[in-house]
Amino acid sequence: MHTERFDIIIIGSGAGGGTLAYALGGTPARILVVERGEPVPQEAENWDPAAVWKHLRYRTDERWLDERGEFTPYTHYCVGGNTKFWGSVLYRLRREDFGEIAHVDGVSPAWPISYETLEPYYARAERLYQVHGRHGDDPTDPPRSTPFPHPPVPHAEGMAAIVDRLRGFGLHPSPLPLGVIDPGVPGGCVLCNTCNSFPCRLHKKSDAEVCCVEPAVARPNVTMWTGATARRLLTDGPGRSVTAVEIERRGEVVRVEASLVVVACGAVNSAALLLRSANGAHPDGLANSSGLVGTRYMAHLATMMQGFHPFEKNETVFQKTVAINDYYLAGPGMPYPLGQIQSQGRTHGVMAQIVVPWIPLWAYEAWVARGVDWLVMTEDLPRPDNRVTVGADGRIRLQYRPNNVQAHRQLVAEAMRVLKRLGAWIVIKHSHKNKNTTHQCGTLCFGTDPRTSVLDTFCRTHDIDNLFVVDASFFPSSAAVNPGLTIAAQALRAADHIIDTHLS
Repeated sequence: MHTERFDIIIIGSGAGGGTLAYALGGTPARILVVERGEPVPQEAENWDPAAVWKHLRYRTDERWLDERGEFTPYTHYCVGGNTKFWGSVLYRLRREDFGEIAHVDGVSPAWPISYETLEPYYARAERLYQVHGRHGDDPTDPPRSTPFPHPPVPHAEGMAAIVDRLRGFGLHPSPLPLGVIDPGVPGGCVLCNTCNSFPCRLHKKSDAEVCCVEPAVARPNVTMWTGATARRLLTDGPGRSVTAVEIERRGEVVRVEASLVVVACGAVNSAALLLRSANGAHPDGLANSSGLVGTRYMAHLATMMQGFHPFEKNETVFQKTVAINDYYLAGPGMPYPLGQIQSQGRTHGVMAQIVVPWIPLWAYEAWVARGVDWLVMTEDLPRPDNRVTVGADGRIRLQYRPNNVQAHRQLVAEAMRVLKRLGAWIVIKHSHKNKNTTHQCGTLCFGTDPRTSVLDTFCRTHDIDNLFVVDASFFPSSAAVNPGLTIAAQALRAADHIIDTHLS
C-alpha cells in the first residue's frame, strides 16, 4: 500500500462535498475530492425514461438490508451525487423549522442555530445554484436579506390556469424555487419533461457537479479521484485525530494522509463509514461517544399523486413550478403541521408501469397524458430506533419505520380534495413508504452537547478535532421541504469556519 498526502480530503461530491470543495478551492490548501462513482455521461439515455427508470442505467446496484430482506436504494454514485437526479427544488427551511414544533406524533426538536445564523449562507447558496423564485407569495416565506437571484420560472399555460383556480379556492400557491440555468434562453435550460429524477443532458440543471465541482477542479490545488471508495478512516493512537483515509481506487488500496478530513457521503453512507472505521480508541465507530452515530434517520413521508381527467389532455411540458404551503404550519381545523404540496415533473408511462407491470405501456401512456402530477410531503420525526447500522461484512442495514403518519394521511386527503375541485375524475396515489431514501437526513445530528449530538454547530465531530461531516446527516429534524439548499448553505458556513480555524 503506497501513501499520498493532501491538506484536506473531501469524501463525496454532492450537495455537501461539492459545495465545500468549491468554497475551499480558493484557498492555498491542496484538496483531494474522493468520489466512488464516475461522471454521468452526456448521452441520449439521460432523457430516456426506459433507460433511467426501467433499466436503472444510473442507479447503484448496491443492495441494502432492512427488516424484510434486501432492497436497492434510490441512490446514485456519480460526480455530483444525487444532485444529478434531483428535481432542483431549492427551498430554505422555514423560520419556524429552526424552533421546536409540536406535531401530531411528537415533537420536532429545535436546531442549535437560528434561521438568522444560516440566512446569509442561504443567500450565497441561492446565488451559487442560480435559484429562481419570488418572495411574498408563500405564507410561510422566511425573511430575506436579499431577493432571489433570478425571477421565478414562468408557469406553463395549463399550470397558470391551475394557479388561478387554487387562488379562487382561498389557497396561496407560490412559485417553486428552482435551480435551473438560463431557462427558456437560447443555449439554456429547455424546460423539458425529463428534469425531475433525470440527469440533464445539457448540463443546465443546477446540480453540484455543474455549479461547484467543475469550477473547483479547474483550480490547480483541487484534485478529484473518481472510481475511488473510502473504506476506512484511520486515527492516531488516542483517537483524537484522523491521520489518513484508506481508499480503494481502480483495484489498488491507497493510504491518503491529510490534516483535515471531511465526510460528505450522504446521511446513510457517512454514518456507515464512521461505523466501519471502528478501532481500539473508538470501538463503536468513530465519533460515537454519544452512541448516536447512525440514529435518528429521517427521509420524509412522501406520496406521489396524479389527478386524472379522461377528456382533458395535459399539454404542459415543464410542470414543476407550483407549491402550496397553506398546510405547512397548521392543518385546517387543527393546530399541527401537515406539510407541503408541490407540482412534479411529468410522469412517463414506463415509470408508472414499473409499479404495476402487467398493464400494457400504451395504456399507461394514454393515462399519464391526461394527468397532472403532484408530490405531498410531510415531516417525519427523529426516532432513535430509525437507524443505520453495518453488519460484520460491512453491508448497510437500514431500520426505518415512518412516523407522523396521521398528519401525512390528512395532507393526502386535503390534496385529494383540492385535485377533485380542480376537476380530476380519479386521483392515483403511490408511496415508497419505508424504502424512500431520496431525502435521507439526520444520522449524525449536530448540537452543542457531545452527550446528545455527534457534530458541533459547524459540523465538526465532538470527539475528533479534524473530522467534519458535511451533508444532510447533521439535520436534527427533517422539516417538510427539500433539504438540498440547506445542505449547501451549511457547507458554505462550515467552509468559512474551516478557513478561519484550520487554514488561517
